[in-house]
Amino acid sequence: MRVTLSDVAREAGFSTATVERALNNRSGVRRHTREIVVNAARRLGYISDPSPFETPSGDLSPVRLEFILPEGSNMFIRALHGQLEAQAGLREDVAVRITAIEGFNPDRLALALAKVPGSAHGVGIIALDHPTVREAIRGLAEAGVKVVTLASDILHVPRIAYIGIDNRAAGRLAGYLLGRFLGASERRKVALFAGSLSYRGHEEREMGFRHIVKEEFANLEIVELREVRDDAETAFFEATQLLQRHPDLAGIYNIGAGSEGIARALDGLPSTKRPVYVAHDLTANNRARLLDGTLDAVIDQNPRVEAREALNILSHSIRNLHYEYHPPRLQVIFRENMPET
Repeated sequence: MRVTLSDVAREAGFSTATVERALNNRSGVRRHTREIVVNAARRLGYISDPSPFETPSGDLSPVRLEFILPEGSNMFIRALHGQLEAQAGLREDVAVRITAIEGFNPDRLALALAKVPGSAHGVGIIALDHPTVREAIRGLAEAGVKVVTLASDILHVPRIAYIGIDNRAAGRLAGYLLGRFLGASERRKVALFAGSLSYRGHEEREMGFRHIVKEEFANLEIVELREVRDDAETAFFEATQLLQRHPDLAGIYNIGAGSEGIARALDGLPSTKRPVYVAHDLTANNRARLLDGTLDAVIDQNPRVEAREALNILSHSIRNLHYEYHPPRLQVIFRENMPET
């Protein structure tokens, strides 16, 4: 049977919270306590013997982590960036560097990944599904660098984990929401916006949306899918063109970012003529748009949870520690159940 943190706590005679702090070199744990915990973890096979990051004094040196995130106006990415910095700043077991690169450019991402060996023990990326990126990840694995994908996955590469929501389920959820909002009594037009389908996560959301519409809401006609590169100005232009072309549009699902641009395009319509609008991520702009009624629902993935899990999975894997992944949950937020900031 797999040994758990609770098993180590029982063996060592301390709480799971103390054991977790001891194994991750957190503050507030005496050296003698940490020695007991580490010895118990080794006896049970919870950690390997020895840790390559353990110093002769028994302390753990920080593991070096790099996160490569797309630059730009995507508010979810900005929130994730902030959470990674804030949480890493409270920990002694990790040293984090965040690199921003041009989004939607697989060659730039592959080049950034090629520079990681020697500078970091682990790396987290929002992955573009492209041959050059897949090959770069394979090169990192051969160099002993641990890789996690965030928010959008990439298959058939030696990454240790995907950290994010089930994007296909998120797309189905969006389709279900639009279908229920619009009803099944008459034929209605709906449109989709995506950042880029080079993100597998965006592609999976589109697939999930299309599948549930076909299965349960045959009255909905998907008239267009427009890629806006997660940019609010591009989204504004494309949404304005879309509304002129389809004045009877009844629903909009924004798969990615740039939601404020679509909302500004909807501002020009009377409230009785606005399509039902479903988007992703509870950003500051989306909170305001829920309150003023432009947005009807937001499907949220919590950047705080994703940052926490990325730091934990990478640091534990690098130190050969077991860690039980706690994935972020899909949450639908309306104006009436909006959480505090």
